[in-house]
Amino acid sequence: MRGLIQRVSQASVSVDGNMVGQIDQGLLLLLGVQKNDTQQQADKLLQKIVKYRVFSDQQGKMNDGLLDVGGGLLIVSQFTLAADTQKGLRPSFSSAAEPDIAKDIYHYFVEQAKAIGGISVQTGIFAADMQVSLVNDGPVTFLLET
Repeated sequence: MRGLIQRVSQASVSVDGNMVGQIDQGLLLLLGVQKNDTQQQADKLLQKIVKYRVFSDQQGKMNDGLLDVGGGLLIVSQFTLAADTQKGLRPSFSSAAEPDIAKDIYHYFVEQAKAIGGISVQTGIFAADMQVSLVNDGPVTFLLET
């Protein structure tokens, strides 16, 4: 499982011209589900994301996590994160989870995030053609994997 997090001052996702999710300060998470990913891996990645120290403390050091700042989490499914780009000029998606499995793990991840409390959780729509807008704060971007 791969999660690309971006620290944002604002982010939103739209489908067919309608905004379906929006946050102010927080993290935009692009979530890619790979073959053999499990709910346990989703739990592990989620805990890492909400505690990952990417926000500035009072001394200006990146020492605070999403839970510390009470920011928003915008979760967007991102099939292309599962791509293998090691060979050639065309990505291979053979490592991506089957759509039904990926959808189940994505929805599990979202429900677990909502259950944490202390953060606002917004989402895109799984497998939809989405338009994502963001103001990357920093910029600060990290690829996290389980």
